[in-house]
Amino acid sequence: MKVILDSGQIERILQDLASRIISETPAKFDIAAIGIRSRGEILAQRLSNRLSKELGKDVPCGTLDITLYRDDLNSPQGNAQPQVRTTEIGFNIDDKIIVLVDDVLYTGRSTRAAMDALIDLGRPKAIKLAVLVDRVGRELPIQADYAGYKTDITPGKLVQVNLIESDGKDEVVIE
Repeated sequence: MKVILDSGQIERILQDLASRIISETPAKFDIAAIGIRSRGEILAQRLSNRLSKELGKDVPCGTLDITLYRDDLNSPQGNAQPQVRTTEIGFNIDDKIIVLVDDVLYTGRSTRAAMDALIDLGRPKAIKLAVLVDRVGRELPIQADYAGYKTDITPGKLVQVNLIESDGKDEVVIE
């Protein structure tokens, strides 16, 4: 197990992501952050808090469950029942710039599922993808608009994001 990001680096990355989002988003548009369950929702909340503070206005935050949108849901290789949880978006996404937040971007399949789920909820002005870790191995033509840390670790290795809220510590490790 190798630590590639510690808590200080994660904090600096989130600050940098917030600054980049603000600098690239025209002030006339409303921004909202929506995190993909489960660690994406924690990162989205942290990002929303930073954006709200820097913009001096509320940047709403929501949580998106993509279970029913996954393309492997009915896979014959799957033997476990998927755990469907709630999507919690307490605001209208229409005409907002949605910053879709996830912990790791790898194949692009989770992002595709998340975009499908969002479109079923409304019509955002734009969807921008922000990820903590961007790794090589895309299977779909999806890329992050805002990536904190890029890595080219080999397939078969696992990038594990641990966050205080769910794991008791902030770090990213390769297993």
